[in-house]
Amino acid sequence: MDQSVHRIPSVRRQLGSSLFARVAGPSGAETRARIHETPGPRWFGPDRPIRTVHGDASMFIGGLSALLLQSLHPLAMAAVAAHSGYRGDPWGRLQRTSTFLAVTTYGTADDARDAVESVRAVHARVAGTTRSGEPYRASDPHLLGWVHVAEVYSFLSAHQRYGKHPLDTAGCDGYVADAARVAEALGVSDPPRDRAGLAERLAAYRPELGATQEAREAARFMLRHPPLPWAARAPYAVLAANAVALLPPWARKPLGLPYAPVLERRCVHPTGAALTGAIRWAMVPPPPPSGQP
Repeated sequence: MDQSVHRIPSVRRQLGSSLFARVAGPSGAETRARIHETPGPRWFGPDRPIRTVHGDASMFIGGLSALLLQSLHPLAMAAVAAHSGYRGDPWGRLQRTSTFLAVTTYGTADDARDAVESVRAVHARVAGTTRSGEPYRASDPHLLGWVHVAEVYSFLSAHQRYGKHPLDTAGCDGYVADAARVAEALGVSDPPRDRAGLAERLAAYRPELGATQEAREAARFMLRHPPLPWAARAPYAVLAANAVALLPPWARKPLGLPYAPVLERRCVHPTGAALTGAIRWAMVPPPPPSGQP
């Protein structure tokens, strides 16, 4: 038998470990074991849509698209530019975000509450003014609402386009409802609880949106100058193109991003499906969670 066949499991493990280390950080294995193996009640049971969405490789595309969409709120972008350190430590920011999502989605209820309280404590310390002198607070429920809506829209859109098992209508509504539970714990006032409500809330924020200099700089950094080795640039370019293609058409022009629906449908979307399939193949799934909600 061809020796290359025997090397496939090793290549898969190496690639999966590399991806996992990037997303979860140096202590990712220990964190994953704690999240999934600690017994106790959970916020979400094994059959909940939030577990389906957040456990799929489509989150790689959805996450980048969410950051681009979130940057369109001037107050949210001012807070990120001044306080997040996304340029100096982009991987650390990604790892903290992925850990929060994992803990609140799969971890025990106690750990989920602790994670939420930690984030709320950080938000309480983040305040300032934009370049135009407008004040912002990261703990502002309205601003938190925008970050939540943009994130849920992006994650769900990515899953429906690239996920292994896209949700039906009830599943989509269930995902929005599940995400609302976490949002309320973070301080969001009356988050949407179904897909129709999500679309309405997204539209309601549009008059407040616009691309500031910070937003355009962040887009250039994330899309054109990612802190990656050359070997990873080509796969990342595919991810970036699909993250842009996932944005609503109205969100692209302010950021100077193209809108070419025919090209996207014929060329970009297939590459996104191939990329998420490759990531899905490489990533070893975590063990079944302990406990019941």
